[in-house]
Amino acid sequence: MSRNADRIARTTRALLESARRSFATQGYAATSMEALCAEAGLTRGALYHHFGGKEGLLEAVVREIDAETNARLDRAYEAGPRDWVGFRDCCQAYLDLALEPEYQRVMLRDAPAVLGQRHREIDAAGSLQPIIDGLAALMAKGALRRTDPEALARMLNGAMIDAALWIAAHDDPPAARQRAREVLDRLLDGLQA
Repeated sequence: MSRNADRIARTTRALLESARRSFATQGYAATSMEALCAEAGLTRGALYHHFGGKEGLLEAVVREIDAETNARLDRAYEAGPRDWVGFRDCCQAYLDLALEPEYQRVMLRDAPAVLGQRHREIDAAGSLQPIIDGLAALMAKGALRRTDPEALARMLNGAMIDAALWIAAHDDPPAARQRAREVLDRLLDGLQA
């Protein structure tokens, strides 16, 4: 890696780490670009150059968390029996994220409010195809009733996102998570062949 590329990578990483901490603890609206840049030891010019502004930085943080989430869910699926139980465990693991403060604040509160439709597009690009593929594979094995895997994936994804939003906003998130666990299991069990 050239010296310039290494410097760019360090600058980008410093801004992402500073923003991620600030967005998770203070929220997007309360995060000051000046304080964020000062924490990273950089100028506002660096932020604008690399991310175009605060919203672009939030989008980069969302993409990073989304990639980590997908890798985490992949590990959850890979750890179990790669069948219906594994798929269900992976869906439940997604709802567990709604209990994590960073995920609640950045992914479930600020990203939808600030990024709007772009947030939905980022989520769909990262998480939808694995759900479609998993459902299609389960249908091919005869574990699920045959239907359109993309339509089903979109409906399940939408239901899980809405449940995660509900859990995160609830007065008692662990209690809401338990209620969602039971309902998600019943919903998913209804899909079995």
